[in-house]
Amino acid sequence: MSFDKNLLRLRKSRNLTQDQMAELVGMHVTSIKTYETGKTQPSLDGLKKIITAFGITADELLFDEHERDPSMDLKLAFEAVTQMNEDDKQTVLSLIEAMMLKHQARTLLTREAS
Repeated sequence: MSFDKNLLRLRKSRNLTQDQMAELVGMHVTSIKTYETGKTQPSLDGLKKIITAFGITADELLFDEHERDPSMDLKLAFEAVTQMNEDDKQTVLSLIEAMMLKHQARTLLTREAS
């Protein structure tokens, strides 16, 4: 789902008209209308006004519900890690951070080689 659809869903879930939403977030109703139709997108300041007024995160507005969730196998692995003692949790976190650095380095080298 795109930003415009998420914004429309958010407004309707709160039973607000476009005028009411505009007043709540401190924008002109024309802005809300153009956002919901996908003609334009808000500036960072506009986005901040929306998420602050509704008490949501930017992720909730910009991404689909599970778009940024880890896959099920990772969720299960992370769940298992929560049962570990603090030292083992730290070891797992260090391993993940090391693998992320390795991936970033490999990506940079691949870009430079291209």
